Amino acid sequence: MAEEQERRPAGELEASVLAALWAAETPLTPGEVQRALADGLARTTVTTILTRLYAKGTVTRDRAGRGYAYRPAQDAHGLTARRMHAELDKDEDRGTVLARFVSELSSEDEQMLRALLDDGGGDGRTEGGTGSGAHGGTGR
Repeated sequence: MAEEQERRPAGELEASVLAALWAAETPLTPGEVQRALADGLARTTVTTILTRLYAKGTVTRDRAGRGYAYRPAQDAHGLTARRMHAELDKDEDRGTVLARFVSELSSEDEQMLRALLDDGGGDGRTEGGTGSGAHGGTGR
């Protein structure tokens, strides 16, 4: 069984670690994350995952003794929006990418997007508001 756990995709492990961090009310050390996961991962594996998430900007860290305590940089919705931005940034023809994205939205999602655009980006918790940065500041 340990082999199966060690061979899980990195994305699945990262998602598990993020879920543990989101569930915590305070920053967690790698050992605390390991205990929260309770799935037999080695502390060194958890530390590696946290280090990779930190390098990606997905988590932040503060000194905790000789190591670090980690917390999510954003909530789950913010992380999804960030990933969407990253995918959009990979293509030079943003207009075509956005047009194809919008053309595949359900009617409910299209209505929601229209309402968000009409409101200037929604509740202000998302990065970049409308995604183009054309409206100025981020509300921070």
